[in-house]
Amino acid sequence: MKARTIRRHIRESFKSIGRNGWMTFASISAVTVTLLLVGAFIVVMMNLNQLATNIEKDVEIKMTVDLAADKEVISSLEEELRSMDGVLEVIYSSNEEELDNMIKGFGDEFGLFKQNNPLRHAFYIRAEDPQQTPAIAKEIGTFDYVYEVVYGEGKVEKLFNLLNLSRNIGIGLIIALLFTAMFLISNTIRVTIVARRKEIEIMKLVGATNNFVRIPFLLEGIWLGIFGAILPMVILTISYTNIHNYLEPRLAGELFQLLNVTPFLYQINGLLLFMGIFIGVWGSFVSIRKFLKV
Repeated sequence: MKARTIRRHIRESFKSIGRNGWMTFASISAVTVTLLLVGAFIVVMMNLNQLATNIEKDVEIKMTVDLAADKEVISSLEEELRSMDGVLEVIYSSNEEELDNMIKGFGDEFGLFKQNNPLRHAFYIRAEDPQQTPAIAKEIGTFDYVYEVVYGEGKVEKLFNLLNLSRNIGIGLIIALLFTAMFLISNTIRVTIVARRKEIEIMKLVGATNNFVRIPFLLEGIWLGIFGAILPMVILTISYTNIHNYLEPRLAGELFQLLNVTPFLYQINGLLLFMGIFIGVWGSFVSIRKFLKV
C-alpha cells in the first residue's frame, strides 16, 4: 500500500470521527465506562491475588527431630531436606532457639525450662510451590529420626482450595466482563456504521475494494479505543496512587500489602490501552463485514 493511500485513510478516519460527533461520543463513552469497570475490577483482583500469594508463602512445614538424633544425624537430615525436589528453604532451629522463641512469645514464665529443656530440635521448610506443601510433608514423614511433621493438615488444603476457587471466580468474572464490554462496544460501533451504510454502498458501487473501504473504519475503531482508554487510565492512575500512598504506611508489617504503584500501573494502563484498541478494531471489523457485500 502506498504512503499516500495510508495518509488518505488516516485523514478520512479522523474526518469521519468529526462528522459523526454524537455517534463518536457514544462509542467513546461506551469504551470509557466499560474499560473503567474492567480496569477497576482487575486492580482489585490483582491485589486480592497478591494477598492470596502472601498467605500461601506463609505456609510452612515444621519437622521436629527425634531425641535419639545426634549432631551428625541432624546434619544429614538437613542435607537431605535441602536436596529434596520442590523445597525452597530449610531453616534449622535448635531446642535452645525453640525455647527462646517460646519465652518471647508466651512470657518469661517458660524460662524455668532452661534448666531442663523439654523441646526438640526442629526444621522449618518452605516449598517452592506452596500448594505442594502436603506432598512434601508426607515425604518428609518417611525420613529416619523424624519425630513429628506439622503443617496444618486439613486446614491448609481447605485454604488452598478456597484460594484457587477465588482466583477462578475472579478470572471468570473478568472474562465475562470483557465479553460484555466487547458486545456493548461493538453494538455501539455497529450503530455508527449502519448510519453510514449508504456511504459504504456508494464506495463499493464506484469500484472501491473491500480493504479500501474497511481500513478507514478499522483506523476509526483504533482511535475510538485509544480515546476511550485515556480517561480510565487517568482515573485509575490517580485513584490507585492516592489509595496506595494512604494505605502503605498503615499496612506496614501486615500480611496484606498493596502492589507497588510501579510497574503495576504501567501494566494496567498498557492492558487497558490494548483492550481499547482491540475492542475498537474488532467492533469495526465485525460491524462492517456484512455491508461490504453489495
